Amino acid sequence: MAWSISEVSRMSGVTSRTLRHYDEIGLLPPAWIGSNGHRYYEEADLLRLQQILLMRELDLGLREIQAVLDSRLDRVAVLREHHQRLLAERDRLETLARTVGRTLAALEEDEDGNGMTKINRPENLFEGFEHRAEDEAEVRERWPAQWEESRQAVESMTAGDTERWQREVTAQMIRLAEHMVAGTPVADPAVQAEIDTHYQGVCRFWTPNACGYKGLGRTYVEDPRFRTNYDKIAEGLAAYQRDAMDVYADARLS
Repeated sequence: MAWSISEVSRMSGVTSRTLRHYDEIGLLPPAWIGSNGHRYYEEADLLRLQQILLMRELDLGLREIQAVLDSRLDRVAVLREHHQRLLAERDRLETLARTVGRTLAALEEDEDGNGMTKINRPENLFEGFEHRAEDEAEVRERWPAQWEESRQAVESMTAGDTERWQREVTAQMIRLAEHMVAGTPVADPAVQAEIDTHYQGVCRFWTPNACGYKGLGRTYVEDPRFRTNYDKIAEGLAAYQRDAMDVYADARLS
């Protein structure tokens, strides 16, 4: 069974213009084109479109999405990870909604109308909120030299520089994920070559020694902000890169 581009647009909410663009860049070619020039899509194409939309929800760019879809990564495993993250986010939002609902109910019961009400369990005010590991002020206080070096490097980058850097970082994460899925040891020369590229990229912003580079690897695993970005590519990738960075630091930076 096949669906026309207009039917796919209606079902998915993606405009026909966007679908044609996806075809032009090779991200989602139709199954076939009719004699009238209309594009037609089959079930496999609809499944690919769903994966594209899921990864767009996770803020991946089109080039990064195409790299993931065209790589050797297990698409079922990738989709399963997306599903788990969506369920976790759903649960968090439901908890947050309950938190706001309780606060709203308490305020509405305020007889004096002065905004003051009895809070039986104040910890309930904060259920469902995400907490960041460190804010910028803490980072600046703990590592002033590195923070200033990084700040100056970032400020010197143009919008084009930033976009290219983001593409490079994501492409490298995908290459590392392919090594991880293939079972390549972190000490393998091919993996270490990727880590050397990563280290040189880090040196554009600040120059870590062995201890600092290992600490950066631990941050990728321990800081939810970093780990989430790695998990968008493949579960366990942050730990795989951390281990590879440890090997690199011992061999090249010590």
